[in-house]
Amino acid sequence: MTIARTPYDDLPVTLTAELAAAGLDPERIHAMVADAFEEDLPGGADDVTSAAVPSQGHGAGGFVAREPGVLAGLVVAELAFVYALGDDVEVTGRAADGTAVRPGDTVLRVEAPLAGLLTAERTALNFACHLSGIATATSRWVSALEGTRAQVLDTRKTLPGWRALQKYAVRCGGGVNHRFSLADRAMVKDNHVVAAGGVVPAYRAVVAANPGLRVEVEVTDLDQLRELLEAGCTEILLDNMDSPTMAEAVAVTAGRATLEASGGLTLDRAREVAQTGVDFISVGALTHSVDVFDLGLDLDE
Repeated sequence: MTIARTPYDDLPVTLTAELAAAGLDPERIHAMVADAFEEDLPGGADDVTSAAVPSQGHGAGGFVAREPGVLAGLVVAELAFVYALGDDVEVTGRAADGTAVRPGDTVLRVEAPLAGLLTAERTALNFACHLSGIATATSRWVSALEGTRAQVLDTRKTLPGWRALQKYAVRCGGGVNHRFSLADRAMVKDNHVVAAGGVVPAYRAVVAANPGLRVEVEVTDLDQLRELLEAGCTEILLDNMDSPTMAEAVAVTAGRATLEASGGLTLDRAREVAQTGVDFISVGALTHSVDVFDLGLDLDE
C-alpha cells in the first residue's frame, strides 16, 4: 500500500495545536515522522508484506499497555497514523500523555484500511513505546524523591535529533528539564576547569563573556565548592560525591547556591541522595539508556 504522506499543512489544526501547547515544534515533529516512514518505505516503496496479505476493508484495534507505567508520545503516534493514512484513519480514545496506566489498559483506538493500519503500526508504536519508557523511568525517580526537596533533572545525553521529544517525555513523567542546548545556559565542566586553571577562573571567564546568563559549575570536592561560594557562584553541580560528602556540601553551602547531584546515580540510591538536602538530581539514564515501554496494537477480531 502506498501511504498518504500527508503534508504538514494538511494536518488537523487541533493536532498541531496540541503539539505546540506541549512545547514541541509541530513542523519538526512532522519531519521526524516523515523520516521514520522513509526508513520503512524508501523512495515511495510499498509495504510488500501488508500489500500481499489478503485483507479487505477496514480494521480496528487498540494500543494496549502490557505493563504499568506512564504514557508519553501518544500524540506523536496519532500524528504518525494521520501522516500515513490521511483522512482514511480515525483515532479515538487517546489517553493524555502523562497518564499512569496498568497492564491491559487500552490507551488509544485506531480504525483505518487494514493494509494501511498494518503498515503504520510499528512507526507509531516506536514513538509511543520509546517516549513512554522515558516517562515511566522518570516517574519512578519522582516517586523515589517524594517528600524531599529534590527534583529529578534530565541531561543533554539524548539521541541526536530526538532531544525535544525526549525532554518532553521527561516532563510527562514529572521530571524537570535541564538546559536544551549549549547556548541557553552555561555549564563549567571538569575540562573547562583544567583549561582555565581552576574553578574560579573558569567561572569568572564564563560570567564575563555572558552577562546575565545562568552559569553552573561542576565541583569534585569541598575545597572547590568553598572557592566558588566565595566567588559568588549560585549554581553548583556536585560530581560523583558520596552521600556523606554531599550532606556536608549542603551544610557548607547553607542556602547560598542551588546544588545538583550528578554522576553514576542509581534509582536505589535516589532517596538516600535526596535526603542529603540537594536541590536537584540529574540522571542521564532517563534518556540515553532507558527501556522501552511495552505497548502493542491488538486488532479487533
